[in-house]
Amino acid sequence: MLNCSSKIEGSRSRFFVRVTALALILSGVFAIFLGITGHFLPHDERFLGMSARDLCALHGCRIVHFMIHDRVSFGGAVTATGLLYLWLAESPLRRGQAWAWWTLLLSGAIGFAGFFAYLGYGYFDSWHGLATLALLLCFLFGLTTPSRTCNSRVGIRCLLQPAVPWSCRSMAGLGRVCLSATAIGLMVAGLPILVVGMTCVFVPQDLAYMGVRVEELHALNPRLVPLIAHDRAGFGGAVCSCGAALFACVWCGEPSRSLWCVLALVGAIGFGTAVGVHPAVGYNDVVHLAPAVVGAIAYLMGLLLTFRQYLSADK
Repeated sequence: MLNCSSKIEGSRSRFFVRVTALALILSGVFAIFLGITGHFLPHDERFLGMSARDLCALHGCRIVHFMIHDRVSFGGAVTATGLLYLWLAESPLRRGQAWAWWTLLLSGAIGFAGFFAYLGYGYFDSWHGLATLALLLCFLFGLTTPSRTCNSRVGIRCLLQPAVPWSCRSMAGLGRVCLSATAIGLMVAGLPILVVGMTCVFVPQDLAYMGVRVEELHALNPRLVPLIAHDRAGFGGAVCSCGAALFACVWCGEPSRSLWCVLALVGAIGFGTAVGVHPAVGYNDVVHLAPAVVGAIAYLMGLLLTFRQYLSADK
């Protein structure tokens, strides 16, 4: 059996991970706030040459509502990822469990790559880019002191070993299957969103909701599609990153009250924003919403089925 309890040296390392986690949480909450209030950031308005209010006067404000739907969902995914990182720093990383370090490395690599993926579509947001670069440096500082055992002997294979034996015959085992399947679904869903954001930007349901064609958007403002692509690519990367961290926490994390509480909070924020924003802006296409609703139901079932095992583990 692999020993995945290799020690991660130095509280300074965890400090930088905590700072990264808190920065993600604050950024996500801020993105949700901006989306709810219907505001654009100043550099977005400078890039477009028009304000959110000006854009809202066109096409029944559907274009702005569509952007709000992307940004609120993005904020929820970033906040959820930050919560998982914070738990990783405060629990398994503190106890020197190597799988937590590898989880941060893989999830962070996906997330930061997603932040910069939108550059290929013609919108370089210097403020966002500099903030992301600063956050990346902080995150890397947090990963600078992995133990030698983790790197040379155990390595990334830590992520292949579950914390406790699984059995689908038990309620808790079935619950962990539901949670893991949801996490895999997030990873699978995030990648196409990222690719769409970097290429065609929209799916047919998006254009039907806004009541426009891509050519009309270009004619309306040639910088509008690159800005939306920026939002979509970032959202896809955030969802994929969150799914990777979530899967590792469910698979490798030992059942505990703190883990269940974090998973519950992650689900409430992540699915609450992703699903809840759609009726709020009137984007209720069944095909578009179905994967998120199914994922939310599976996740809720997972939480209910694991409740007793996780909360009794600390007693």
